Amino acid sequence: MDKKLIIAGREFNSRLIIGTGKYRTEEQMVEAFERSGSEMITVAVRRVNLSDRSQPSLLDFIDRERYSILPNTAGCYTVEEAVRTARLAREVGMSDWIKVEVIGDQKTLFPDNEATLEATRILVGEGFKVLPYFNDDLIMAKKLIDAGAVAIMPLAAPIGSGMGIQNPNNLRIMRDQINDIPIIVDAGVGTASDACLAMELGIDGLLMNTAIAEAENPGEMAESMKLAVQAGRLAFLAGRMPKRPYASASSPLAGVVR
Repeated sequence: MDKKLIIAGREFNSRLIIGTGKYRTEEQMVEAFERSGSEMITVAVRRVNLSDRSQPSLLDFIDRERYSILPNTAGCYTVEEAVRTARLAREVGMSDWIKVEVIGDQKTLFPDNEATLEATRILVGEGFKVLPYFNDDLIMAKKLIDAGAVAIMPLAAPIGSGMGIQNPNNLRIMRDQINDIPIIVDAGVGTASDACLAMELGIDGLLMNTAIAEAENPGEMAESMKLAVQAGRLAFLAGRMPKRPYASASSPLAGVVR
């Protein structure tokens, strides 16, 4: 039997984490939560109303008894901004878990790996459970693990692009060499086949937002992602047949009476 996804000692039945941005209505967002089967919801701290409790807040639509919240530092461009945002999330009671995201380029939204590494070191030292988002770079992955990350989150493609996995071999190599903490692919997934491919590579989980939120029917897409993650994981565990350059008869001729 497959083991559950375990991050920092916490067990999850679902290997899918979903976000809260870009939904057309709160009702669509809540439906997507339910149909995805996810147990963890990521929230951009800088986009949440934390000061005026008399006004509606995104957090009002998340059942804290049902879902764990993973705050993230989306929109931060420096180490200082990311660290300050993480501290704010903890101070207001969101969580001491944090997805660290430090953007290095405004047009592509590619992460600044070195700044991410520095922020990870600082926040781990302050007792945070850090899940850093970074380019699909094996060497940086190892540095983030050495810095104390509880999971690593390499991108599949630029944030919100829906382009799918651009460098599957990078993720495959990362999977081959890293086995002590979970690898969760984040950013770039566009549809269910992308999610399935990621899981077939042996990745431990997926985080996605735009692919669901910008679908014509977010609820149906959320459910399709749930099923794709399950199918891809099962295919990985089953072990695919080897690829061959030539045909191989489905009914072998050996033993056939002529």
